[in-house]
Amino acid sequence: MHSTNLLLEEPIRMASILEPSKATFFPAMTKIVGTLGPKSRSVEIISSCLKAGMSVARFDFSWGDAEFHQETLENLKAAIKSSKKLCAVMLDTGGPELQVVNKSENPISLQADSLVVLTPDQDKEATSNLLPINFSGLSKSVKNGDTIFIGQYLFTGSETTSVWLEVTEVKGEDVVCLIKNSATLAGPLYTLHVSQIRIDLPTLTDKDKKVISTWAFRNKIDILSLSYTRHAEDVRHAREFLSKLGDLNQTQIFAKIENVEGMANFDEILGEADGIILSRGNLGIDLPPEKVFLFQKAAVHKCNMAGKPAVVTRVVDSMTDNLRPTRAEATDVANAVLDGSDAILLGAETLRGLYPVETISIVGKICAEAEKVYNQDVYFKRAVKYVGEPMSHLESIASSAVRAAIKVKASVIICFTSSGRAARLIAKYRPPMPVLSVVIPRLKTNQLRWTFSGAFQARQSLIVRGLFPILADPRHPAESTNATDESVLKVALDHGKTAGVIKPHDRVVVFQKVGDSSVVKIIELEN
Repeated sequence: MHSTNLLLEEPIRMASILEPSKATFFPAMTKIVGTLGPKSRSVEIISSCLKAGMSVARFDFSWGDAEFHQETLENLKAAIKSSKKLCAVMLDTGGPELQVVNKSENPISLQADSLVVLTPDQDKEATSNLLPINFSGLSKSVKNGDTIFIGQYLFTGSETTSVWLEVTEVKGEDVVCLIKNSATLAGPLYTLHVSQIRIDLPTLTDKDKKVISTWAFRNKIDILSLSYTRHAEDVRHAREFLSKLGDLNQTQIFAKIENVEGMANFDEILGEADGIILSRGNLGIDLPPEKVFLFQKAAVHKCNMAGKPAVVTRVVDSMTDNLRPTRAEATDVANAVLDGSDAILLGAETLRGLYPVETISIVGKICAEAEKVYNQDVYFKRAVKYVGEPMSHLESIASSAVRAAIKVKASVIICFTSSGRAARLIAKYRPPMPVLSVVIPRLKTNQLRWTFSGAFQARQSLIVRGLFPILADPRHPAESTNATDESVLKVALDHGKTAGVIKPHDRVVVFQKVGDSSVVKIIELEN
């Protein structure tokens, strides 16, 4: 079977299936975002996660306090230092998330065909017949026949830990529902999702703003994951808020698409955001199951053509409790790669899963295998056609660098950059070889002190497929005055040799600015 994004070569491909996967310095071109939590917050575990292939650490403020997350972040810093693996920090906002309030944390048994009342009175105790929630406007948003889903935070969809409700009556501020399946809600945090209903709450809540202006500001986070993004204005509002918080004006905003409202405004949101996260957990509730794959493929394609990272979530839910993914999950990971995803985001699997390191390792191996059969030729032609003519100067040179690297069978592309834009443009054309992005800091001042930029740009590329950043010595300018800057190039080549991606007699394509011009050159290495 052949598809446009799949490249199979028989009989070589069939024979190679039996070959064991080989360990490499870069586990895969596709990046892995790991959510750090109770099961993955020690220095030892985080170090193992980094070595297994995690390049972005996600801190989810839907649960846990700032002190808990700060301790985890300090452990991450220690792990980065000991493992010598660079890692970006992503803050995931809580957003307008509806939650069941179970103060006692006692398990709640719900029986199919029974009635349960959802009430905004949070002082009441959660029971099998009454569930307090954190939103007083639910009764005004729903009507008889509407579907409500309740699941453990980062739910896996297991029918024993999640429940489907049907609204039967609205009584004042209370909502009476029929329980559709028996389940036991155990634990402190359960989220509630009303299918295809608009919840009248701000995307960036007061709680989110407090977390950003304190914890995020203090720690200079690289990426803000904006939960429940529904309109382009949500992204603009968040960016305006970040712009007033010092270095956070460099923080990238990834819009998290979680419902049909975000889907309906996808194009406008993509135009404003720096990247997109497809939150398939909630999307799978808002959309009929048979439509989820279609939105994923369409959304990822749009991100690819725009040159913005696409991140897919909820791929190996079963690994929360098991050492191996299901066959369907393994195929799902591969299909996400073949669709063009930049990164795979792991939630419950690493936050509270029993096997966080093994999960990252297995997902990385599946991604690497899928990348081997990714039809880059078809994708390249499609991307060039989409951009059209005339191309911008930088886009033209970036696409030419990828074409040259493929023609000469280069082992890597080395790109010198300050803003990271050139490297991202090269990655947009999905070269089959790694792109070593040499980020050269720029000296800047606010008239009170001197600072170097570059660290943000280096870490932010860790969520882009195929990009592997190196933060260079600031004494080396990105815009060299001569054709070769031997010392900084040597640093990049040495890094590639250490990583095992550059060998004697290999060809390397170098992208660099020389004066006002961008230059692509091909280097053939000696011994």
